[in-house]
Amino acid sequence: MEPQALYDLSPALQMMLVGAVIALGPLAWVWLRNAKASTPRRLQALTVLTLFLTFDLVLFGAFTRLTDSGLGCPDWPGCYGNASPLGAVAEITHAQTTMPSGPVTHSKAWVEMVHRYLATAVGVLILTLTVGSWWARKRGLADIPVNPWWPTATLVWVCLQGAFGALTVTMKLFPAIVTLHLIGGLVLLALLCAQAVGYSRWGREHAALQMSPTVRRWVLVVFALLTLQIVLGGWVSTNYAVLACDTFPLCQNSWWPVMDFRQAFQIWRPLGQLQDGSYLGFAALTTIHYSHRLVAYVVLLALLALAWRLHRHPATRRQARWLAALTLLQFATGLSNVVLGWPLLAAVSHTGGAAALVVVMTWTVCAQRRARPSSRPRLSA
Repeated sequence: MEPQALYDLSPALQMMLVGAVIALGPLAWVWLRNAKASTPRRLQALTVLTLFLTFDLVLFGAFTRLTDSGLGCPDWPGCYGNASPLGAVAEITHAQTTMPSGPVTHSKAWVEMVHRYLATAVGVLILTLTVGSWWARKRGLADIPVNPWWPTATLVWVCLQGAFGALTVTMKLFPAIVTLHLIGGLVLLALLCAQAVGYSRWGREHAALQMSPTVRRWVLVVFALLTLQIVLGGWVSTNYAVLACDTFPLCQNSWWPVMDFRQAFQIWRPLGQLQDGSYLGFAALTTIHYSHRLVAYVVLLALLALAWRLHRHPATRRQARWLAALTLLQFATGLSNVVLGWPLLAAVSHTGGAAALVVVMTWTVCAQRRARPSSRPRLSA
């Protein structure tokens, strides 16, 4: 009798192969379009393309979560030990027959696995970016504007993000883990955006912004408020508390509905339950939703005020316009989620708007530098 392996690595290896094959397309596109370009220009193109595909991955992750496809394949990294749902037809059919509206169906399995394929491909692109940056450094190219430790840190982070993706499945949509997975995707966007800004400044496409200390502090404070709001929004989504208040501006015909903050922010617990095994109460779901809504009012005003302040200076009008447009989009999609009963398009767009705001705020922070006494114009306080 042959000894049985403690763990079957074939699904993981096959997933890595699929991700590498998918990544070949973007890599070939970058290479062909920049065949005669310098190494920094190639790295810049790869960074921007990876940022774009990571944004798409965040959107598809939201689609996966919002279509209840997160457990479409209840194991990881494969699907019932296979690299694709094609090898798990019998298992998926049995699960779907047993529970037709359950978490495992053929369509949900494909949604979940496509998300994993895309995530693996993004990981391959970041690995390529890291290797390319260190290779350029080893060749002694002093004009590389982004330190190779930036893509290295991004590679470490995407591996950590993959671990959270695995825990999302194996821990059965544990709210804290799912929220951290969502936040991790946005941090990944910020890391890539910071590198893209570094390359764009090297390419002289965007001059470094000179901001007064007051404006710089405003940007950082608003970014912190936005981060808090995104965390609260992730907590709403992962606890399925969107419809706890289905009217606006009132919630359950009250400006201050019945709430339970103790249950609402008990962080480490299974989905829909408390730590003692009892069910999460409706008052707790109301608290989760309404806390996000109340902070949204503050963040909405802060973002619009920052956009107005940045628009006063020609150098930051692009960021100001993006901030204003995305803020209004977030308000519209958030309101649509409440009054229209959480439509899929509005829900995915709401996550996309949050991701876009993170990118624009990171762009604003990384493009600035301290104002120095000179004849050049500066942002007024």
